[in-house]
Amino acid sequence: MLKAAIVFMLIATVISLFSGLFFLVKDDASSTRLVKALTVRVTCAAITLALIAYGYFSGQLVYHTPW
Repeated sequence: MLKAAIVFMLIATVISLFSGLFFLVKDDASSTRLVKALTVRVTCAAITLALIAYGYFSGQLVYHTPW
């Protein structure tokens, strides 16, 4: 379940990235939609990092490297 939430947040971050690009190209200078898209993207990235940290410290995400 945690891995699905992380993947969902990564997809939401990418969608916000492309919506911000669209607003950058199409909107006029007085629009605030680009700033809102940036805020959503930063929030999604912060939530993703928090989920990864929670998964690591709770033991749900582990490394499988041999060293």
